[in-house]
Amino acid sequence: MTSAADTLRPRSLGLLRHSAVLAKRSLVKTKRNPGYLVNGVMTPVIFLVLFLYLFGGAVSGSTDSYLQYLFPGIVVMATSLSGMLSTGLNLTIDIGTGIFDRFRSLPINRAAVLLGSVAADVVRYVIAVIILFGIGYALGFRVQTTLLATLGAVLLAVAFGFCLSWVTVLIGVLVRDQGAVLGSSFVVFLPLVLGTSLSTPIDTLPGWLRAWANVNPVTHAIDACRALLDGGSAGGAITRTLMWSAVLLVVFCPLAVLAYRRRE
Repeated sequence: MTSAADTLRPRSLGLLRHSAVLAKRSLVKTKRNPGYLVNGVMTPVIFLVLFLYLFGGAVSGSTDSYLQYLFPGIVVMATSLSGMLSTGLNLTIDIGTGIFDRFRSLPINRAAVLLGSVAADVVRYVIAVIILFGIGYALGFRVQTTLLATLGAVLLAVAFGFCLSWVTVLIGVLVRDQGAVLGSSFVVFLPLVLGTSLSTPIDTLPGWLRAWANVNPVTHAIDACRALLDGGSAGGAITRTLMWSAVLLVVFCPLAVLAYRRRE
């Protein structure tokens, strides 16, 4: 008699295989049209340079000291920005072209279509972070911890971006208009990324903004990466980031898959 575990295993392997094929398709699209990758890299770089030379002297007294504070937050921004602004928009574009209608006619798991798109974004996150580290080092940033801690910071930022991207996957499936998806993503993105400890310590913020920053999951991700790269105290930020990542994934991934199935 076939057990439930024996039945589940081939389905899981099929989901992973189909997701990998669709992720490869998405990466081929990026190779032919690298605009999304360029935007995902250049926007954090622009924030890095602007914040560094506008606020460096006022916040830390020098740009060198401020760069050590700012850079870990920009790394988190690179993964969050790519996930929140590109994933949902790419899905909406694909849905509008009719390619998803073809996917529905194939004997593949419906979740593989969404998972493949997000998995391809993970590769783009890694590329963006590598380029960002190169630019950061050119500007003078130096990791103050170990190679293992640095890899941990990168993995944490990428994992958080992966989980956060499911928010805009849901938006991309629900909203059919590309402009509306981009606008909705910005509405979610701006308070999440800018209402944090990204550019200045939380205790310097006004009370209402400090209250939001203290509960903002992006703040925890930034503080965790800052501790891993600069050697400060994490203060439980790593644990809170992992918990928030799990919550985002458990809540928004099933909702996005359900919304996609209901569009059929």
